[in-house]
Amino acid sequence: MDVRITLSAFAAVFLAELGDKTQLAALALATGERSKVSVFVGASLALIASTALAVAGADLIARAIAPALLRRLSGGLLLVLGAWMIVTASPRVGSSGDESDTARSGP
Repeated sequence: MDVRITLSAFAAVFLAELGDKTQLAALALATGERSKVSVFVGASLALIASTALAVAGADLIARAIAPALLRRLSGGLLLVLGAWMIVTASPRVGSSGDESDTARSGP
């Protein structure tokens, strides 16, 4: 096992999961349950299973696509999705179409 790859994978997944739907689902489940340990174990097993699918899928895809190209495609997709999220998350004008709802500086 390569410690550098392990730490890199941990950091990437940990940062990606902060505030993600998975974390919010675990938070919602834990708020109403008496057994926080059961929620933790269930959520951890789900993350392990979904990660196993991703790793197995990556192995199958890597057989058809060169790993360097796959990294470039993955990085490009990440950039496109990030840009799309930034564009769609921009502040909206009030529902009436009047700009008086938005904070503006100047005349």
